[in-house]
Amino acid sequence: MGEVARCGCGGGLCNCTVQAGNNVTVSGSGSAANPYVVSSEVRCSDVRGCLSGGPGVTFNQATGQISAGLSTQAGNNLTIRPDGLYAPTGAATVSTGCGLTGNGSGSSPVRVNTGTWPYACSPATSGGAIVCDANGVLRGEPRGRISYVQNGETRNYNDVLVPTSTAVVPVDTFSLDVTNPDPCRPAVVLLEREFDVSFNLPAGAGAAWGADGDEMYYMRNSGSSAITSIHSQLTKVYQALAALGPGASSTITISVELGRGTGGANYNRIQSLLRAILISL
Repeated sequence: MGEVARCGCGGGLCNCTVQAGNNVTVSGSGSAANPYVVSSEVRCSDVRGCLSGGPGVTFNQATGQISAGLSTQAGNNLTIRPDGLYAPTGAATVSTGCGLTGNGSGSSPVRVNTGTWPYACSPATSGGAIVCDANGVLRGEPRGRISYVQNGETRNYNDVLVPTSTAVVPVDTFSLDVTNPDPCRPAVVLLEREFDVSFNLPAGAGAAWGADGDEMYYMRNSGSSAITSIHSQLTKVYQALAALGPGASSTITISVELGRGTGGANYNRIQSLLRAILISL
């Protein structure tokens, strides 16, 4: 470091001279108000020669960088965590049953035991999802549901004249309440409707009936005597609702319509049966 301080005393007084050596800085005048301050700086290049690498550690004397070498030896398990490298103590123990392979070692990592996609469509657009629930259990997509509801009733009338309009017109309505039991998916609602209208047709009389603008039945009495309570039960199946939301309810209403009444034709009964199938997949 070199000479730092030299002092001489005489006559009860001391006089000191402070001289900086190598890598040493001296400041201050040596008085009580401004004492000497001696500081030293050690340069990195001066100490790099004292450092070296070791097993698994690399040291670059030119840059001063110290790095760890990653082992490729089978069985080693090294994890990179946010705060650095982590090497677990002891060998990993993994129980792999259905759906998993491997034992968790470096040479046999744990993997999902996947199958082969056997469909023409792409799994990226048509495949289902696998998720973790709040308890960390793997869950697949919800199961599909099919439900069924129906309502039937018979209404009697006091020989009401059939409308004479050339097209059938509404004379009564029948309803069915449906609720989608699926809490996850919308449901398609398929409706099967059956109606039966009883006509009284004097000689020469005629009448028609239908539903929702669709004439489905016409009868004319071409005989010489009256026909009492003639009827025919007809049915139709169609999609009533394309998408009834999860848990949502709706009321399906069908109008029974009569027309083309001639010769005093009248009706005395309408029988209705509405059946709905709700499908959510």
